[in-house]
Amino acid sequence: MARKKPTDNTYVLFDVIYQDGAVRSNRKIPSAELMGPEGFDIAQSLIEEQDRKIDEMSGNPRGPIKSIARSPGQ
Repeated sequence: MARKKPTDNTYVLFDVIYQDGAVRSNRKIPSAELMGPEGFDIAQSLIEEQDRKIDEMSGNPRGPIKSIARSPGQ
């Protein structure tokens, strides 16, 4: 019988909804960064930082984040 593959717990995946209605799924945040009671606040600031880097590279700015949630299936 095949063994179940171990899960990779080094990242937590988030779905991001922007104020313009755009949705980005499975944004990776290192799980070590999310320790403590302010985990979602830290996740949002890290995703905003990722967005700034993407904006610089692509030249397409993203709107402000409306909400974030953990991706289903985690």
